[in-house]
Amino acid sequence: MKQIEVQILQQSYLLSCPEGHESRLLEAVERVDTAMTRIRDAGKVRSRERIAVLAALNLAFDIADREAADLAAERAQPAGHAHTIGSTSQPSDASTDDQQLQALVRRLDDALGEDGRLL
Repeated sequence: MKQIEVQILQQSYLLSCPEGHESRLLEAVERVDTAMTRIRDAGKVRSRERIAVLAALNLAFDIADREAADLAAERAQPAGHAHTIGSTSQPSDASTDDQQLQALVRRLDDALGEDGRLL
């Protein structure tokens, strides 16, 4: 495991990351930082913890919307294009995003410790 220091909402966090996945972690950090910055800059919420929870919820809703759109697109496919059992297709981007989001929240919880648990 490699450790990477990142900044989210101008606060440093030391996060563990599997070798070779650094760019994916940095992309996730950028998404979270952007989401939290938008909420903070809107001026209605000041607590870092509340900003983090709202950002996580917004990201989760985005993922749920993508999953719903993917499911609708799959259902709209003609019967001849349906996936077969044993198909080697890759998992949807939405489920990968959901897994990444959950892993990031766990990492942030670990970094914040017991007193700053996000969820």
